[in-house]
Formats: sequence, structure tokens, C-alpha cells
Amino acid sequence: MNFPNPSEITKLLPLKEGMKVADFGCGSGHFSLAIAKLIQPGGMVIALDIWKPALDSLKFRAKIAGLSNLIKTQWANLEEKHGSHLPNNSCDLVLVSNILFEVEDKDTIITEARRILKPGGFLVLLEWKPEKLPSQKSLYPLPKDDALALLEKYGFKLERELPLGITHYGFLAKLTK
Repeated sequence: MNFPNPSEITKLLPLKEGMKVADFGCGSGHFSLAIAKLIQPGGMVIALDIWKPALDSLKFRAKIAGLSNLIKTQWANLEEKHGSHLPNNSCDLVLVSNILFEVEDKDTIITEARRILKPGGFLVLLEWKPEKLPSQKSLYPLPKDDALALLEKYGFKLERELPLGITHYGFLAKLTK
């Protein structure tokens, strides 16, 4: 399969030294590590996941890569209101990568991203194309048009679509209101 390459995708994002970035559903941290390299030395990635072994793996990988001072791992249930436990208006960019297809209530996650973003902050949404999901069982696919409508509903304006290959789609959106 043609999976998105975090190192290539992060180069397409408006990342700069010193930014504070939240990685929703970070998993083992491929994106967190790639982002940390682009926002060093003064930046911070808050890597959030509900699965503690993934956070432990990322913590180890960050240490090996010499990036542990730039990546803070934190347990979070993003399906709950204020689930990130981050302060309002505290992040420059939020990455929501490959998690919306797993949850029925997508609004809670987008609302949480909006809450923690600074005015004018960026949301990056990367998601499976519904027809490319390995299995449809117990999943909640999100078609591209529905994802755009969801972002617009919460005050995001599409900056550009990201080229993610045959299995995924992606958007860079800016918080406008």
C-alpha cells in the first residue's frame, strides 16, 4: 500500500521553529518525530494517544532520536469533552491523523482541536479514503466531502489539499473564526 510518508508530508505544512503542535492520536509517533525536527530547538510536540504502549514506544523513539526534549507524550481520550487536557488557545497547529474513521462522534475531536488552537492556527486532517480502508467492520469511514463540511462547520477554511497518494486524503485548514 502507498501510505503517506510523515517526513514528506510535514515539509508541506506551515511548521516553524518554536511552534507548539498537538498530535492527536499520535500512535508510535511517526508524525511527532518528523514535526519535532522541523520546530526545533524551541518548539514542542504534545503527542496524545489513548493507547499507553504507543506513548511508551514514542518516548523511547524520541530519546533515541535526540528529540525527547521536544516531544511530550500524554495519555488522552479525545472522544471526551476537553479530552486533550490542554489549555484553550495554546497550540499553533493540531494534527488529526488517521483517527476519525475509528470514532462515531467526529465533532468532539474537531471541537477539541478548535478549542486548543490559537486564533489563526492550523488544523491538518489526514484520513483514510473510505474505499481504501482494509476493513469496514466497526469503523466509521469519513468521505472527503463530509470531512470538508465538518471543518467548515467549526470555522476552518481550507488552505489546500495535501497530496497523500492512493489510500488517504488530507487537508491543511486555518481557524478563521
